[in-house]
Amino acid sequence: MISTQAPNATQPASGTSGPGMRPLGSTGLRVAPLVLGSNVFGWTIDERTSFGLLDAFVDAGFNAIDTADIYSVWAAGNRGGESEGILGRWLRARPGMRERVLVFTKVGGDFRDGRRGLSAAWIARAAEDSLARLQTDRIDLYQAHWPDPATAPGETLGAFANLMSAGKVRAIGCSNMHAAQVEASLKAARALGLPAYQTLQPEYNLCSRTGFEGGLRRLAVREGLGVLAHSGLARGFLTGKYRSRADLDKSPRGADLARFLGGRGQRILGALDQVADRLGARPGEVALAWLLTREGVTAPIASATSHEQLASLVRAARLELSGQDLRLLEQASGTPWDTLGLGGLRAWLAGTFRRLAFALGR
Repeated sequence: MISTQAPNATQPASGTSGPGMRPLGSTGLRVAPLVLGSNVFGWTIDERTSFGLLDAFVDAGFNAIDTADIYSVWAAGNRGGESEGILGRWLRARPGMRERVLVFTKVGGDFRDGRRGLSAAWIARAAEDSLARLQTDRIDLYQAHWPDPATAPGETLGAFANLMSAGKVRAIGCSNMHAAQVEASLKAARALGLPAYQTLQPEYNLCSRTGFEGGLRRLAVREGLGVLAHSGLARGFLTGKYRSRADLDKSPRGADLARFLGGRGQRILGALDQVADRLGARPGEVALAWLLTREGVTAPIASATSHEQLASLVRAARLELSGQDLRLLEQASGTPWDTLGLGGLRAWLAGTFRRLAFALGR
């Protein structure tokens, strides 16, 4: 059996019985093997429900919460900052809770009113805004949300360095960047003597593998970067809730899921169903447990809108997959591009063409 827990793990900061902690790259932070995504706070769930889920998450032995300054600007009537605001009010209402949890947030997303990007001026202002909404004096992990081609990496890293020197940020990371962009930032940090990114937050799941596997994963492993995989459930598709176009109306996220409904998506759901049936688990739990077996991954990020969903996330962090389970999921989700990376894909294509030429020449 392949365990999703780290060896020689310490107990969670909450002091309760819970899953083993994992080092988050070189940050000095340790996280339980699941990070709670709070993008749904103030969007699909209200403040009271958010508070209840946060309480239950910590009570289950988990310790890290991920948000972003723009969450959830896309929702009707929202202006951005709703998620951070809810999280901050929860922290204020729970004396001592700030010492028990790690708060991760992001900067650089588009507020749709001109506030966006990774310039030094905007990062300095955005950080103060986030600290105020979160009602805290520090951000444990501050992440560049999206690449900003208009700003040089050195300017961005210099702004982060100022925040770290001031004690307002403990560690820095980046999200949604490809390998060349991360490499450029790491080179800039070395050249300018600035703090380098210590974590990555790529989209990574059974349906979307190519963005991380290959160059980005090799870079993360080589540099010892912590990896927090977002969209681990492929926006809910891997829960099995969406199996036809008629199912897409079940959620505000449904419109984003049509791309997964093809033959490969159905094969993945079929494999998840098989493994889940064997383990007495749910498909989404198996999908998250698979992420915890992947090279380079520290923890997935996943959100919940009900206590039932949160309980399922907790079970996923404790689920163990066998070698047979992993092979079944690989067969369903893997493609030459997904499993081999660009170099491997080229070699596979070259071999395929050689075999084809040989067959035609016979």
